[in-house]
Amino acid sequence: MDYSFIIPVYNRPDELEKLLKSLEKLNFDRSFEVVIIEDGSTSKSDIVCSRFRESVNISYYFKPNSGPGDSRNYGMSRAQGDYFIILDSDCLIPENYLNEVDEFLKNDFVHCYGGPDAAHESFTDLQKAINYSMTSFLTTGGIRGGGEQLGKFQPRSFNMGLSKKAFEDTGGFGTIHPGEDPDLSIRLWQSGYETKLIKKAYVYHERRISWTLFKKQVEKFGKVRVILNKWHPQTSKVTFWFPSLFILGAMFSIAFSLLGYVELLLVYTAYFFLIFIDATIKNNISVGFKAVYATMVQFYGYGIGFLTSFIAIKILNKHEKEAFPKLFFK
Repeated sequence: MDYSFIIPVYNRPDELEKLLKSLEKLNFDRSFEVVIIEDGSTSKSDIVCSRFRESVNISYYFKPNSGPGDSRNYGMSRAQGDYFIILDSDCLIPENYLNEVDEFLKNDFVHCYGGPDAAHESFTDLQKAINYSMTSFLTTGGIRGGGEQLGKFQPRSFNMGLSKKAFEDTGGFGTIHPGEDPDLSIRLWQSGYETKLIKKAYVYHERRISWTLFKKQVEKFGKVRVILNKWHPQTSKVTFWFPSLFILGAMFSIAFSLLGYVELLLVYTAYFFLIFIDATIKNNISVGFKAVYATMVQFYGYGIGFLTSFIAIKILNKHEKEAFPKLFFK
């Protein structure tokens, strides 16, 4: 197989430079292509790309802004390889990444794979805490961290592989964002393709994020999930309600505690204490405290987003693009 890395970028030249440095160090005995799609940026990355042309086979394209999904499709339609590896620009790639992917696909070929999300030791405590909340089995069931999943695995586009054939058969990503990656996974299944997790093909996901941005991000995830359930009702699960129920339960536990019934509040306290201990053991005490807060923000943001979207789309029967136009690119 000939591999092409597909990387959309929007106003992140410094971020892209770090990613290209990690790709430059890949330990792989065959050539590969790196396709950079500049999605209408005002801070362009062409000069950064030019610094790596001697060490990395780079194809650089500039196009009007149309979102990450369409930009990935743009890159894949122009790539030379027959297997595409899709990355976010805020990722760092371990030296053995491509060997792990190549070895897996030789032994157990699949037209679409996903890899885990890890935190590099150089990341800030905030980045590590948010990474923990997004990847831990205690918070999300490990959906981004390489945990074993019940049912089919849905790759995420920060670390995702897709064959040229599967791309051509499905048309690639849609215009919704976020949510374009699970939507593609579901359409792949409907077209007869399988998706798998390659546990050893992890990336370091260096999110450029703050508490405010994190809340906005997970709130969008909650809103998008209701839309995906509408589009693909066969994939709807009761577990998608858990964050909303968790937040409602927390509110009731506080109210009941004021009336002298503290049992439910003690359950929540024990849960967050477990998060603190686990995150501290895996990182440090600062990350432990921040991981507790990150989990609260994640559940609250996703839960509120899910409820808001459910009311707008399922109860008020609004069209998703009318209810949440900012979730779609034209």
